[in-house]
Amino acid sequence: MRIGVPTEIKALENRVGVNPGGVQALVRAGHEVRVQSGAGVGSGISDADLSAAGAQIVASAKDAWDADMVIKVKEPLAEEFGFFRPGLVLFTYLHLAPLPELTRALMESRVRAIAYETIEDTHGRLPLLRPMSEVAGRMSVQVGAASLEKAHGGKGILLGGVPGTRRGRVAILGGGIVGMNAATIAVGMGAHVTVLDLDHERMAYLEDVFRGAIETLYSNPGNIEQVCRWADLIIGAVLVTGARAPKLVSREMLGTMEQGTVLVDVAVDQGGCIETCRPTTHDEPTYTVDGIVHYCVPNMPGAVSQTSTFALTNVTLAYAERMATRGVEACLRAAPETLGRGVNCWDGLCTYEAVAEGVGVTYTPLLDALG
Repeated sequence: MRIGVPTEIKALENRVGVNPGGVQALVRAGHEVRVQSGAGVGSGISDADLSAAGAQIVASAKDAWDADMVIKVKEPLAEEFGFFRPGLVLFTYLHLAPLPELTRALMESRVRAIAYETIEDTHGRLPLLRPMSEVAGRMSVQVGAASLEKAHGGKGILLGGVPGTRRGRVAILGGGIVGMNAATIAVGMGAHVTVLDLDHERMAYLEDVFRGAIETLYSNPGNIEQVCRWADLIIGAVLVTGARAPKLVSREMLGTMEQGTVLVDVAVDQGGCIETCRPTTHDEPTYTVDGIVHYCVPNMPGAVSQTSTFALTNVTLAYAERMATRGVEACLRAAPETLGRGVNCWDGLCTYEAVAEGVGVTYTPLLDALG
């Protein structure tokens, strides 16, 4: 199979879809790998590194997209829609539920779009989303702590405090992979940490793992309103697989917060769980609404691109190699409840129900789409 790896064009997105080890594995399996020149530079990977691993370095995005399967990191932008064509397999993060324009472009072009974030394992977990959730969760406290500095519009609070002062108060909405990793860093920085979740077993697990270093609260409107009044840093860490994130923090709640409170919405790539959330970029990551600082960068892991690229390719490579070697359709028919859950669009049809609902198109079950 001919595999293409274009340079990411999202603002300050420095990750790349395949690292040299991935190239080497794919080439040894008999596949041709075309990588756009400069695609790996932001992750500390040179064209020479990729060429030595067996990649063909191509000059343009058009050349990289001229492949049977394209492996990316982030969803295509409008400038890349012209590369879409029937039968192309696109393997990347998509987060389509809040992106009707992209979804319709994929459907109209009959692209076979497989999203990292909705592939499941046999236990219903999301193995290709996990590493970037770990990165984003850890980063959320790091960027939140910086945003709390007065020079960045925050309260001027040090999360860990010093003797004789109060510690910073961190509220994390969601106790999944993002929330747990955020709690790890917040506890390590010495903050007072509260995690809100709906799952009693998950909350019990978190309290056990953190040995009393955090507190948990049931996630309901009353408790969310309560933590909004006293928290210094609020982290939105909610995930409904493939669907738009529920709005947990309303515009009205901003009026109950202290000026300079910081909101970090990690769910922004699924539409955000904070009503006043709108996507930002790494070069202008924050904005202020009613005196409340919002950090809403949808590709947070792109800022730590070396770590993120290698963490991502550690989990995506096995899937890419399997599809390239055995054939995509054969792999999907053999594993419709795991790999098949990653298929969001197939030959003009939307095959993921939450995406179809989010963008207002007809849903078609995958096996019906395969025919």
